[in-house]
Amino acid sequence: MSTVRVRFAPSPTGHLHIGGIRSAIFNWLFARHNKGTFLLRVEDTDVLRSSQAYVDSQLASLAWLGLTPDEPIVYQLSRQEEHIKAAHQLVREGKAYLCFCEPREAEEVIEALEHGQGSKYSGKCRNLPFSEANFDKKHAIRFKLPNGQFSVSFEDVVLGTVAVDADQLDDFVIIRRDGTPIYNFCVVIDDIAMRITHVIRGQDHVSNTPKQVLLYQALGAQLPLFAHIPLILGPNGGKLSKRDAAVSVEEYRTQGYLAEALFNYLVRLGWSHGDRETFTREEMVQLFTLEQVGKKGSVFDVKKLQWLNGVYLRESSTDHLLKSFDLMGGTHRATLESLWTADQLAGLLTLYKERAVTLVDLYSAICTLATPPAAYDVSLIAKWQTEQTRPMLQAFAAQAATISVFDHAGLQACAQAICTQFDAKLVALAQPLRLALTGGTVSPGVLEIMALLGKDQSLLRVQALCHALV
Repeated sequence: MSTVRVRFAPSPTGHLHIGGIRSAIFNWLFARHNKGTFLLRVEDTDVLRSSQAYVDSQLASLAWLGLTPDEPIVYQLSRQEEHIKAAHQLVREGKAYLCFCEPREAEEVIEALEHGQGSKYSGKCRNLPFSEANFDKKHAIRFKLPNGQFSVSFEDVVLGTVAVDADQLDDFVIIRRDGTPIYNFCVVIDDIAMRITHVIRGQDHVSNTPKQVLLYQALGAQLPLFAHIPLILGPNGGKLSKRDAAVSVEEYRTQGYLAEALFNYLVRLGWSHGDRETFTREEMVQLFTLEQVGKKGSVFDVKKLQWLNGVYLRESSTDHLLKSFDLMGGTHRATLESLWTADQLAGLLTLYKERAVTLVDLYSAICTLATPPAAYDVSLIAKWQTEQTRPMLQAFAAQAATISVFDHAGLQACAQAICTQFDAKLVALAQPLRLALTGGTVSPGVLEIMALLGKDQSLLRVQALCHALV
């Protein structure tokens, strides 16, 4: 047990939830920090709700974030014979028993509760004599709560000592009447087989842990160290919902968030290292410990994620941005490359990433610029417009047409000369030019945009605005 082995165990009944991927990240970081092993187990025993499409989606989300397992994936359903074999062994050892009772209907449970009888199993089959022949009869298998068990406790790296009174438990089912194993039993059997040393998961699993502890003890296996990490909360302090934020990793990928930004943001939800907000992957591996994980839930703040994504966008190289467009899916990169030359696209990505929040913003702005404005709303420049605006634009266009090298330096000199000629401030020329080029009055540097658009396209748009100002 000296070598750290952790696992992430999603159920393929939907796309990977943002809370689930945060658990995967914490497991991965803990394994890497301790030079251990990160494993993946697909808990696909819910046959009716599981699907290969969700398996593929979850694996794609993990791969997008760089969370690849160190050993082949374990599929829980393929181990069902091992689960049943272990349950039968517990029965033979007197630690579990066959239960022939019919499952109670919901109405029976409600009636029992109303009469103060609780919802626990009565223990009717607990002391029936065991016979191998009974395995052939229709039955469930129940774990036998040890006699004299007053409480169940375990040490949690995050929460400290957790104890539950045994009277809150009963002889719980580990194999259903239809022969399928129960979640809590499968988890323990598989964690033992996979030699898991640390179970790192959300605090919503705390209630499962006492049963699992009893099963470990009955099986004679060493307990792993548990670490139940805080849940991700919505702005109102309740469970995160779709109204608060997109809740699947797939949605954040297609919305244009960078994998490294989402990774960094989720690590900081529940873990901290001083007041720092941004870390490289290598720094997170070096610094991450479970002792720095908080006990309380963390509020998911979409605006903060957007801010962080913007930080990562601005730090990204052109090649990285283009690869990130590929990872979004769709034809984003192909479309951009069809609209612009490689040099133009590189320049535009550098300009527009300074203002973008997501890759979608970046894509939309650069695509929009490729097409001349269909019409001009001249009221947008009313603040700067005078009788000189049109002649100043015409003079600028005429002088710019003579520039031998149509670059930022040449355009800057041209603009300064025209402003001096008309005794105008640079903004009085820049804002009409911005409207001419983009159709709006907010954009990166207008002269930088002109240099990238090129002489012919830029001057055509300036002349088009001059006609609109007549």
